[in-house]
Amino acid sequence: MGKIEQYLVRLKAFKLIGIILLLLWLKTLIVMFAGFNISIHSFLDFCLLLFNSIGSLMIAVGFSFYFSRKVHAFTLFLTMVITTGILYADVLYFRFYTDYVTLPILFQFKNVGGIGPSTFELMSPWDLLLFVDVIAAGWYLNKRRGMPFFTSKEKLTYLSAGLAVVILTVALGLIKSPYLFQEAYDREQMVTAIGPYNYHVFDTAYALGVNLNPLVASQTDTNSPLNYTKSKNNDQSDLFGIAKGKNVILISMESTQNFVINKKIEGEEITPFLNSLVKDSYYFNQIYDQTAQGKTSDSEFMIDTGLYPLASGSVFVRNPENKFKGMAHILKDNGDYYSAVFHGNDATFWNRQTMYDSLGYDRFYSKKDYQVTEENSVNYGIKDIPFFNQSITYLQDLPRPFYTRFITLTNHFPFLLEEEDQFIPQATTEVDVVNRYVTTVRYEDEAIKRFFGKLKEKGMYDDSIFVLYGDHYGISEKYESGVMELMGMEDTPMNHVKLQQIPLIIHVPGSGGKTISSIGGEIDIRPTILHLLGIESKENLSFGHNLFTRVKNHPVIFRDGGFVTEKYVYKDNVCYSRKKGQPVLDNQCKPYKEIARKELGISDDIIYGDLLRFIE
Repeated sequence: MGKIEQYLVRLKAFKLIGIILLLLWLKTLIVMFAGFNISIHSFLDFCLLLFNSIGSLMIAVGFSFYFSRKVHAFTLFLTMVITTGILYADVLYFRFYTDYVTLPILFQFKNVGGIGPSTFELMSPWDLLLFVDVIAAGWYLNKRRGMPFFTSKEKLTYLSAGLAVVILTVALGLIKSPYLFQEAYDREQMVTAIGPYNYHVFDTAYALGVNLNPLVASQTDTNSPLNYTKSKNNDQSDLFGIAKGKNVILISMESTQNFVINKKIEGEEITPFLNSLVKDSYYFNQIYDQTAQGKTSDSEFMIDTGLYPLASGSVFVRNPENKFKGMAHILKDNGDYYSAVFHGNDATFWNRQTMYDSLGYDRFYSKKDYQVTEENSVNYGIKDIPFFNQSITYLQDLPRPFYTRFITLTNHFPFLLEEEDQFIPQATTEVDVVNRYVTTVRYEDEAIKRFFGKLKEKGMYDDSIFVLYGDHYGISEKYESGVMELMGMEDTPMNHVKLQQIPLIIHVPGSGGKTISSIGGEIDIRPTILHLLGIESKENLSFGHNLFTRVKNHPVIFRDGGFVTEKYVYKDNVCYSRKKGQPVLDNQCKPYKEIARKELGISDDIIYGDLLRFIE
């Protein structure tokens, strides 16, 4: 072959690879700007978003010719399928959770329901455009008879260039965010800095690496967590011990956000029973959802252990065999409480049947303990009214005192409910998900009302303390415009954060009631319950604070590193004044960022290293 022919072959090879790279790069850019809605705060952010996927795409596409003389058509096509699949998985996940897929979440996929109505609700016909280039490339590559080739020198040069771009991207990312890898839980920061593909490579390596932590952990690793948590303020209030010896009944209200409390739709209350209950209870109206990818299981984990959830995946699935000191353990040691969980779904859902043993529960009533039929179930399982009705029989047979949790299901995305079960008309916003949400929340409220009635009828009401809480948000950012319309709110960062508030109602029969506006999070529920039961919590390793005496300047920390304080909100790597709702200098939030980094880091060390096995 002459030099001209060789040159033309080289040109064809570079042209083919260049076109594929261009298509994948443009598609990635469109998804990052339109699909992920990433915030740009500087010129460096823009440059990183523009170029941070190029190096990883070069390396990935190069697998079509690294190990063969010619460009391998099927491998090239497979690379396009895989990269597009990763992007689309991120898009679907981001639409509801405003987050990115991680390796652990893939392994727990079967534990959270797989593909169902929730997934299909998130899909759009426009999504097909993501696959147009893949289909076109597949057709072209299948028709092409001869494939070009690269020399060994060209392969090495190409791979070196790809690696150099990746290294440069990471270096610039570290210049932008010096704590980039220490704050890997801030996935938006990671994707902005190093791109979605590099992020997934890091996430995979990190997820595999932490599995080695228990092998190298030792007793001395517990010193830092113990010293830090014992240094917290543990002031007592005059409510200390007012519920001593009482049964404890927790009601986990699926996807219930605080905006529904005292809200009316065309003159009808969305939650009439809860509205009446807050008047005679301790109602905390500024409690924030702190869950991550584990959602309901994260909520349970925080309340039972006082630890933060993992940034990636769920502790229920990733670390169920760890040693924990849960609420069930503490109450067993301080009052010989019997503990049980009631949930009308499969015992394997979120791996609860294993995790509840580690948390110290005596009994788990799951789907097999209920009469579940097609008529009395919807979406993820048995409806709330028959669930509570059937649970009463089990509850009255439990040894006293007892510590129990009831996990509701009906108010679950995509909020499906037959017309005969709707106690209120749908809302009339432009977002159907929000309109349906109103009816399922109202159904949940009615179920709880009837449950309270049954408890009074069976003589279990007066000797119990009730803790009702929203487990996590129900309306994601994708559908928040409907809530903004419903509530007459402007679409601002401050209002988005406000919508992350969940109701917390602690009802102690005969003790009166009060609305408490101090900020807090789900992680603060455990020490608050222990306080009312008259149990000192200082020796129980926890990052939570008693809500009746919570230190005002301590941040409510979210799993992505964001937080809320009395004066500031840190969201999407921007520091805001809570009062004015406007961005302020980052230095205002810096001390709280350090607290968030420290607490999240220590909590992760405890979980990944299984450190509680070293503490008596």
